[in-house]
Amino acid sequence: MNDAGPNASGAERIHVFTAGGTIDKIYFDAASEYAVGASVVGELLRSARVTADYQVTELLRKDSLELTDADRDTIRDAVLASDSSRIVITHGTDTMAETAQRLAGIAGRVIVLTGAFAPARFATSDAVFNVGMAFAAVQTLPPGVYIAMNGQVFDGLAVRKDRAAMRFVPR
Repeated sequence: MNDAGPNASGAERIHVFTAGGTIDKIYFDAASEYAVGASVVGELLRSARVTADYQVTELLRKDSLELTDADRDTIRDAVLASDSSRIVITHGTDTMAETAQRLAGIAGRVIVLTGAFAPARFATSDAVFNVGMAFAAVQTLPPGVYIAMNGQVFDGLAVRKDRAAMRFVPR
């Protein structure tokens, strides 16, 4: 899926790649059976009235615990092939830091990974806030790899998920 947002006046397009994860999960019943569905990121950006120029490209529909080295190579290759130097990647939280490590060393790009601890389809999801933070961060940070979660922007190469606290913390 490719989804483009409004065309801003002269600003560089932000390329959003979706890899799946909780942000795009769909739950089917009370037993928590789920699937990673089509990305809702384009819908989130439209409903937030984002006026920055953006393009959303769906790469994967996987829980991050199921991502392989080949999947991480797919993400890296997509970033390298993009015409934009400003990249946002939506990703599952469990292995987000591992993918950030795989993206290390890509010169001249601001790469911000983000996700959610609750699906975007839930009223109490952190998805909208996290995607908004990632959009702000990608427009203001110098080149590098970052993770935007929990109201903070972390160095993507020096962060980990604290499962017990359900948040990201510096490593």
